[in-house]
Amino acid sequence: MEYLMSRRVALSLAAGVVVVGGAGAFALAYAGDQPPALAQSTARYTAPDGGRDGSLTFTTEVTASSGVKNVRVLAYPAGSSVAEKGPTAKEMASVESADCVPAGKDTARCTYSVKVTAAESKSSPKGPWRVAVLATGTDGSTTLDTRAADFTVR
Repeated sequence: MEYLMSRRVALSLAAGVVVVGGAGAFALAYAGDQPPALAQSTARYTAPDGGRDGSLTFTTEVTASSGVKNVRVLAYPAGSSVAEKGPTAKEMASVESADCVPAGKDTARCTYSVKVTAAESKSSPKGPWRVAVLATGTDGSTTLDTRAADFTVR
């Protein structure tokens, strides 16, 4: 009887390994069809000072198994109508692009940087802002993150 119980446990464990192994193989096979993924997204805002312009710089790493076609970036005030409904992928398709450089096999490091003049800073809403990102792979797959990063305008 003890041998029979041990054998059943061994058979159950073997079946579990086959199921888990099969799921792992499926996950590896499916990984090629994943949409772009964003990582390490940061935004840095520097206000104009004296006679010097300020800047907004956003960086992110995008991984896409098919390659990165483009990355669109939009900064918007957290209290705006854009924030209430969130930007859509269709709206994001027409905003400015980040500059991307290869950073690994399927990864690109993308940077969006814009000057901020004293006049622009003065007319911009103060307080929290958000950065939305639309990443598109060369296969047409997309990822939209409407809160990829936050920063504060003072």
